[in-house]
Amino acid sequence: MKRTQRIVRAQPRSHRIPFVKGALSAALAAAALVPLAGHAATITIATLNNPDIIELKKLSPAFEKANPDIKLNWVILEENVLRQRATTDITTNSGQFDVVTIGTYEAPQWGKRGWLSPMTGLPANYDLDDVVKTARDGLSYNGTLYALPFYVESSMTYYRKDLFQAAGLKMPDQPTYDQIKQFADKLTDKSKGQYGICLRGKAGWGENMAYVSTVVNTFGGEWFNEKWQAQLDTPEWKKAVGFYADLLKNDGPPGASSNGFNENLTLMSSGKCAMWIDATVAAGMLYNKAQSQVSDKIGFAAAPVAVTPKGSHWLWSWSLAIPKTSKQQDAAKKFAAWATSKEYIEMVGKDEGWASVPPGTRKSTYARPEYKQAAPFGDFVLQAIESANPNDATLKKVPYTGIQFVGIPEFQSFGTVVGQSIAGVVAGQTNVDTALKAANAAADRAVKQAGYQK
Repeated sequence: MKRTQRIVRAQPRSHRIPFVKGALSAALAAAALVPLAGHAATITIATLNNPDIIELKKLSPAFEKANPDIKLNWVILEENVLRQRATTDITTNSGQFDVVTIGTYEAPQWGKRGWLSPMTGLPANYDLDDVVKTARDGLSYNGTLYALPFYVESSMTYYRKDLFQAAGLKMPDQPTYDQIKQFADKLTDKSKGQYGICLRGKAGWGENMAYVSTVVNTFGGEWFNEKWQAQLDTPEWKKAVGFYADLLKNDGPPGASSNGFNENLTLMSSGKCAMWIDATVAAGMLYNKAQSQVSDKIGFAAAPVAVTPKGSHWLWSWSLAIPKTSKQQDAAKKFAAWATSKEYIEMVGKDEGWASVPPGTRKSTYARPEYKQAAPFGDFVLQAIESANPNDATLKKVPYTGIQFVGIPEFQSFGTVVGQSIAGVVAGQTNVDTALKAANAAADRAVKQAGYQK
């Protein structure tokens, strides 16, 4: 931050006031804490371009009005780019960002390495005990909280009640993948631009692999065995990925390998998809009449299962963290606390409607009559979040934690490589066997080099 240079004129020696050394130090220290008149502390926020964050930016002038000494500088990025930029900033100590939007993958690891400031000393009215325990645990390392959850999600199945009824179909509370395929085949009508299913196809460890990992889990597969040997070139992975790719090719929209969360949200809310399996956070957007053309036609069910229910629905939290390199620690923490507070949730409820408030973070939200009435999915989503278990997400025992990711630093790199291979299968550029052989080699090489294999 550039400060206006102040000119200090020298005084005659006889007029100078003698300072005690300690008093001078104290005065200078105090002055350093007070911005010069007319100069606000600017905090730069790295975040992602989804509807909940856009709403946060829209309402943020209220924070600036209440805190005239703080200005907000927004850097809003596509999800994969955000992850790259935030990781680069934190690992190189560049200090470009004061607040970073990260998740349950990064927070414990970065906290462990001392890259994040602990979220201690929060205002008394923040009421940390009101924050859902699953969310707090997922963002902590050794009992210390390193990020505040903006929203928390699991995954679920969305479907068009009107299309199901017209076709004489009934969605069970807990569908299987075999049933999902049968429904998708019957409901696809490409001549009308109606697709039986929409799924993530865009390459990225947090895009297509977030979803594909849950398919692999429930089909009985895992990323690594107990000896840290990669398991991607196995019958379970081949069956899961083959099923997923064929489902998208036969019943999905064109160009599915380019579709991530935002693209599928647009397709579903504009009436193009009969089903969509994705994040629970989308429920509020699909039920919002201002955002969704099918708000009165949406039904929901659990994420599908195959041979095991384990790891069939994920756990994630987009959260606000403060890098240790930020020079605006207090201002950054004040903003993070405001953006994840009860007060902010109240603001969204009044502005967007209670169905659209950030979900999964606070028990008090789920107790509110306004939320219960506006969000018929509320209790279902909370149960999905609380039942997702990152410590027991696979049929066989594994040496890692995480449902839709492997909780080690190297995953960010090899997970994206695997995502690219699988996107190639969906796009018809390669086949399952070739893609998974290459993916297995990449995963194996990464953990060998990192010393996990003994």
